[in-house]
Amino acid sequence: MLSQYRIKTIFAIAVSLITVLGGTHATASSRIKDIVSIEGIRDNQLIGYGLVVGLNGTGDTLRNTPYTEQSLTAMLERLGVNAKGETMRPENVAAVMVTANLPAFARQGNRIDVNVSSMGDADDLKGGTLIATPLLGADGEVYAVAQGAIAVAGFSAQGEAASVVQGVPTNGRIANGGIVEREIPFELSDLTSVKLSLHNPDLTTAQRITAAINSHLKKNMARPLDPSTIQLDRPIGYELALVDILTEIEQLSVQPDQKARVIIDERTGIIVMGSEVRINSVAIAQGNLTISISEQPQVSQPGAFAQGGQTQVVPRSSVTVEETGTEKLTILENAVTLQDLVDGLNALGVGPRDMISILQAVKAAGAMQAEIQVM
Repeated sequence: MLSQYRIKTIFAIAVSLITVLGGTHATASSRIKDIVSIEGIRDNQLIGYGLVVGLNGTGDTLRNTPYTEQSLTAMLERLGVNAKGETMRPENVAAVMVTANLPAFARQGNRIDVNVSSMGDADDLKGGTLIATPLLGADGEVYAVAQGAIAVAGFSAQGEAASVVQGVPTNGRIANGGIVEREIPFELSDLTSVKLSLHNPDLTTAQRITAAINSHLKKNMARPLDPSTIQLDRPIGYELALVDILTEIEQLSVQPDQKARVIIDERTGIIVMGSEVRINSVAIAQGNLTISISEQPQVSQPGAFAQGGQTQVVPRSSVTVEETGTEKLTILENAVTLQDLVDGLNALGVGPRDMISILQAVKAAGAMQAEIQVM
């Protein structure tokens, strides 16, 4: 849990950044390529199951992970070694899950990065080597094969009475450890129309993108389908191919619009407010009632020459009550800018935790024209 001082510091920095950005929001713009995704141009997730060998006694315990023993036996049989019925107790083998992202338009022979994560009770994957592992797509087909030495950022050390673990030593990465074996059949140049998907769906932003594209191409080739989708059509006989059209329009600048939204992280006490947040006139009073109870028990025992008697613990309790916060109602006038809202709330002199409660109460009263999202 963050200290109150750190929370206040984080909140102050966040408010400062929001204030600076809020002042320039009216002229801020983004490239189309930064706020939309193009249909078909996306990664595909791959997954595989394999074995890591060469560990320094930090692998799986076979009696606890029978699938590791079964996999090891099957691998040895494929290599011509009959290990069935044999009792194996190696400590340098671990069963792992291998994951990777296949980039769009990856061709056969291209290399990709892969992540390796332990499945069993292995202590550390450092120094291990992943044996050739097929990586499957969602359709069950093999799209890549991964193999290579694993790089682990974390480490672990253990003695007789103590141990130290830093990072996650059971998770590693192989840079360029996967080789693409199958291509995804998709040719962008063969399409006559394509859809643009907004990262943050919004009707106004979709309309602005459409207007910018049609104005630049001097032809009505784009039209919004919904708040998150714009369809771009290439007319028959148009001099530019679809790839050339996308190259031209992705650099166009558009001013995205956004909803008035307040994001609250109750765990850390962080509040982020968009520049479009507005409130109506509202009166706010804030106060905290703090009750402190301290126990200081005392020991009472009979004198040295007393006849009988017992030693007793006598409880001593101290209870204090303190009320802090504003002593009167504070009125926040209609907020024209984000700066007015922040200044008005800061005038109450409350911390982030109380600020969260105040914002939720203002929203419940119907005085805040914004959406509140609690993380």
